[in-house]
Amino acid sequence: MSRSAVIAVAIFLAAHLALLIGLVTPEKFVFDEVHYVPAARQMLGSGTSQPMLNPMHPPLAKELIAGSIAAFGDNALGWRYPATLFGALAIVAIYLCGLALFGSQGSAIAAALIAAFNQMLYVQARIAMLDIFALGFGLFAIAAFLHGFRKERPQALFALAGALFGLAAACKWSGLFPLGVCIVIVALIRLMQGWHTLFADAKPSDWYRPDLWPGFRAHHAALCFALLPVVTYLAAFVPLYGVSLPDLIEAQRRIFADNTTAAIAGHTYMSSWPSWPLLARPVWFLFDKTAEDNVAAVVFLGNPLVLWPALLALVVVLRDFIVARRWDAFLIAAFYFGPWLAWALLPRTLGFIYYYLPAATTASLALVYLLRREGLPRWLLWAYVGVAAIGFAVMLPISAAFIGTSMQMFNRLMLFQSWI
Repeated sequence: MSRSAVIAVAIFLAAHLALLIGLVTPEKFVFDEVHYVPAARQMLGSGTSQPMLNPMHPPLAKELIAGSIAAFGDNALGWRYPATLFGALAIVAIYLCGLALFGSQGSAIAAALIAAFNQMLYVQARIAMLDIFALGFGLFAIAAFLHGFRKERPQALFALAGALFGLAAACKWSGLFPLGVCIVIVALIRLMQGWHTLFADAKPSDWYRPDLWPGFRAHHAALCFALLPVVTYLAAFVPLYGVSLPDLIEAQRRIFADNTTAAIAGHTYMSSWPSWPLLARPVWFLFDKTAEDNVAAVVFLGNPLVLWPALLALVVVLRDFIVARRWDAFLIAAFYFGPWLAWALLPRTLGFIYYYLPAATTASLALVYLLRREGLPRWLLWAYVGVAAIGFAVMLPISAAFIGTSMQMFNRLMLFQSWI
């Protein structure tokens, strides 16, 4: 095995073990598990067969939860175990993204650690919801695209990316957002090449080059970013509908109708997309009083010591993309802003901060980009990883129900009135 493969396996095993600790606490449904676990049970033939539960989302993530229930039983471990697998895989995918962007084992490992120490991924990887599955598939697809971006023949890696994006969308339609980013990037580069665009002071680090992908044709793009995603996406529906075309079309119609209708009713923890990077309004997945002065709490918030500094890092990334035309800055900006700003285009008024999870996870790449800049001491990146770890440890009592915390500590951690 190559050194990179060994490190990837080590990252997966360490992350998976960490995510499994205390997973079965609490033994009852947490937040939206009340929607997705019954839908998974229905796929196993448990309970009523009609009406179909949770038809507003594609079936793949629920099928994975159903498989886990069949393997481990209809209990908290069975419901949540697949999420820990995909949470660990998402961290590995960030490591692979870091290798593609920075060409350095140390920088790639730092990116994976920062992503792991961002509470968002930790919390979402320990609950039976859909987002972590879409994130895992989507990040591996982004990693494949990044590894292919600078290659003369990117067809195989782009095809892998397209197939994985289809699987991400088969978990939740928001998995289409990074696929859209890839399509826009490829279309923009091909358009500029068609116009014979040249930079007067062209550099090897430019995000656009007139000689990029010389053998990558239009039919390759259609196969990689249209046909393969459609095939892998629809394959997830076959266990439910077979190959009945009318049923497949009707399933897509229902998903589209449910996900593009403006929500009228509000929600206690709803928030809008501009507020997510600021961590203005978290979602309380769980708040149980376990003793007179102790609570078990799971708050989906994010590590402020990661996500607030990431905003500064993203300013530098944007500057380097626009002024220096750096290809790595261009791709980091594309896969951060694309999946986040896509929510601004949807007519739905009901939003939650966990929709920010994909962008928040890729923000770790922006932080590494900033901290490895020329002129900065090499130890600074690892010192920051330590700071992120401290923030993670401080917030762990409100991120993992099995730890618990006192009301006094809980109130100290709730820094703003909007967090309550």
